Amino acid sequence: MSGRLLCWCLAVAMASAAVDACLHPAPGWWAAVWLLPWWLTCATALAWAALRAREKADRPPPQGDARSDWEQAA
Repeated sequence: MSGRLLCWCLAVAMASAAVDACLHPAPGWWAAVWLLPWWLTCATALAWAALRAREKADRPPPQGDARSDWEQAA
């Protein structure tokens, strides 16, 4: 879930940067709003990294000669 949120935040951030670069919006609030998706992207990247590290830490270690599912299927 956090990976999808990261991807969507990055997509919105890129879209807002494209709008800012191509259309040069004039409203005063735009200067603050177009940076918001970039900050959210940074925050979700940190959250994703922390959750991914926790997921990998919770994984049990491999057992001695345990074969993978692909090797067992062959």
